[in-house]
Amino acid sequence: MTATLDHRITSGSTATRSTVTRPSERSTSRPLVGSRVTAPGRADQPLGAPGPKKAAKIHIANPQLHLSTKPAAVVLRAARLHGPVFRDAASSASGLSISTVNRQVSALLKAGLLRERADLAPAGAIGRPRLPFELNTSDFLTVGIHIGLKVTSITTHDLFHRVVGAIQIPTPVADTPEQTLTSIGLSAKRFLSRWPNKKMLWTGVALAGRVDKAGRNTHPRLAWESAPVGEVLASVIGLPISVASHVEAMAAAELLLNPQAELLVDPAKEGGSFVYFYARESVGIAFTVGGSVYTPAGGPPEIGHFPVGKTELLDPTGTGQLESTVSDTGIVDAAIAAGLAIENVDEVHQLAAEGNGVARAILAERAEILGRAVGLIADIFNPDHVVLGGQAFTDAPSTLPMLAQAVRETSVAPRRDVRVSRSGATVQQQAAGAVSLDAIYSDPIEALAHTA
Repeated sequence: MTATLDHRITSGSTATRSTVTRPSERSTSRPLVGSRVTAPGRADQPLGAPGPKKAAKIHIANPQLHLSTKPAAVVLRAARLHGPVFRDAASSASGLSISTVNRQVSALLKAGLLRERADLAPAGAIGRPRLPFELNTSDFLTVGIHIGLKVTSITTHDLFHRVVGAIQIPTPVADTPEQTLTSIGLSAKRFLSRWPNKKMLWTGVALAGRVDKAGRNTHPRLAWESAPVGEVLASVIGLPISVASHVEAMAAAELLLNPQAELLVDPAKEGGSFVYFYARESVGIAFTVGGSVYTPAGGPPEIGHFPVGKTELLDPTGTGQLESTVSDTGIVDAAIAAGLAIENVDEVHQLAAEGNGVARAILAERAEILGRAVGLIADIFNPDHVVLGGQAFTDAPSTLPMLAQAVRETSVAPRRDVRVSRSGATVQQQAAGAVSLDAIYSDPIEALAHTA
């Protein structure tokens, strides 16, 4: 679900804001960090102490971030989009034969992911095919973790991808990535204890930087090099796990939150494409075509180093680079350099809302710089749509007309369909949720084999 922000943009566009209070962006609190992860059987183990317990089996999945065409996944998607739905209607909507739908529904009912609604059966109907089915939202949850530079969010999601519960913690500061990840994992495990009667299926992690197929992350701003994100969090939380670059995860969430019937039934039928452009503390892009998020072998495209040209208020130290100029930290630095007595980006937005001219000028300049970057990226990929996500867009709706004008003046295309994601301040949560559900949505029966 997106709000259109093409060249017909109106300043009345609004964004959905999270009800969770965000910690100060300049919080100096340092939460207790969990114990360092060590290998079993260390030499410093006390003599005569019991041997280490056998390590739990770890399953790290490579996220697909696409709309799967596997029959079980298609039937599960039909239940998510159209349920309660009858089998013949699911067959018509999906293009699968009725016998294939029957087999997949039976398997998914047995697995517990679907449930039948006998109360909705037509009067006089005989036989199970006349019982509609829907997703089972009563028994299962997944956990999503978005690790940000300053704030980490932990969420639980039902099979509809809806947020069931959410907390935010300052991203732990520790000596090693393993310590940071262990602390996050312990926080997640405590959080999951609020649902003792639910079966937790999967963990999904989204974060900036590059993620390899083994779930290791290289994150320059956190000073991580091949940090074992998947291994550590799977060990601590005790669930199978998927790890993805957060902008690609946001693009995947956009696929889930903005269903287009033709595309979802058979992604091969549509060549629809969009570029997802994210900006908050970091900037990044992802490209989606035909129902799949394109993931280059070398990792997601990097645009943080793009030149920004001459600035008036932003980039007071003269870095000349996009990310350091338009990030939340960059906005705070520019505001302080301009003499504003603020501590975090929320206070800049507040001053702008109260009519402070300097704060308004800083946010307007950011919108113009982002608009030029969006226009250039759009010309490179030439997508059907551009989707803007992140608080740099959604927390400053009054600057969107300036952004649209910058896109229009920069792009060589006569018209660009540019939209703002309605995820608003929940975009990070939705991204982590998309990763947590990726294995179930891609191949539900196979995924459940790893959750026993």
